[in-house]
Amino acid sequence: MGNDSNNGMTALVLGATGGIGGEVARQLRDAGWRVRALTRGTAGTAPRDEGLTWLNGDAMSHEDVMRCAEGCKVIVHAVNPPGYRNWETFVLPMLDNTIAAAAAHGATIVLPGTVYNFGPDAFPLLDEESPQHPVTRKGMIRVELERRLEAASRRGIRSIIVRAGDFFGPKPGNSWFAQGLLKSGQPVASIANPAEAGVGHQWAYLPDVARTMVELLARREALGAFERFHMAGHWDATGLQMAQAIQRVVARRTAKAPPIKRTPWWLMRVAAPFVPTLRELLEMRYLWKEPVQMVNSRLVQVLGREPHTPLDQAVEASLIGMGCVHVSSSPGVQPVSCPDAV
Repeated sequence: MGNDSNNGMTALVLGATGGIGGEVARQLRDAGWRVRALTRGTAGTAPRDEGLTWLNGDAMSHEDVMRCAEGCKVIVHAVNPPGYRNWETFVLPMLDNTIAAAAAHGATIVLPGTVYNFGPDAFPLLDEESPQHPVTRKGMIRVELERRLEAASRRGIRSIIVRAGDFFGPKPGNSWFAQGLLKSGQPVASIANPAEAGVGHQWAYLPDVARTMVELLARREALGAFERFHMAGHWDATGLQMAQAIQRVVARRTAKAPPIKRTPWWLMRVAAPFVPTLRELLEMRYLWKEPVQMVNSRLVQVLGREPHTPLDQAVEASLIGMGCVHVSSSPGVQPVSCPDAV
């Protein structure tokens, strides 16, 4: 790949066209890293902006990942099959390629984690040591991903896992926020709320998650070979607070508050055999039936606080980025500022 090590601050991001991968890539860039981003697009179709070096390749190709990781000290493994499909076929081989490249080039692996690892026996409060007894296919795969990273750490391959709740943000990718509560690119006519009445839910704002990862990477030499951190993110204690925040933001911009409706789970079940994304969302319904809250004590111990953007500010930036509301509808709105810390 040539000598662009940038004093050891060169990172490869797998999944940079997705929600969390893109956020981490941009924030690494802003923190002074030279960022390579893997894409399966050709040179003529790959993104050209954002100050990233776009490289043609496939995370399923051992040779491609090995080549693109040359000289990198960090590999961000944020790649997933589109629409949650074919996890069994793709997810584990892609991680194996990342582990092999990290071993060859002395890189630290960063993995965005989820609550899928955990079953109801661990609820309602989750810390890094909570028992992992998943009840879904994706949860079992998540456990295996982390198991492989932990095994790799015993061979000297370092990794950092940041577990967070359901993602939302300006470019959320596959997420409940963008596919379950509302639809990207469409005005918010109504908000579908999946939570049971009074059941709390854990959310995570993508820029906050990315900032957390970048700050942990800055401290990576002081961390252990295998580290896991939980983010407190945005805890929706009533199961209605996220929907109400969307309602407030839209009302401020359009003078009309969209109604909050219950998610039509029965309709999702009917359509699921024909719509793979709905089938995958249905598998995770158990997370909406019981409160699931993450404890960030370990993260605060290391960073001193957790990067945190106020809820309405995060929701507004998300809706603008998704094309659900327009900047012109409220000329006085300012860009999202640096997050508060909690």
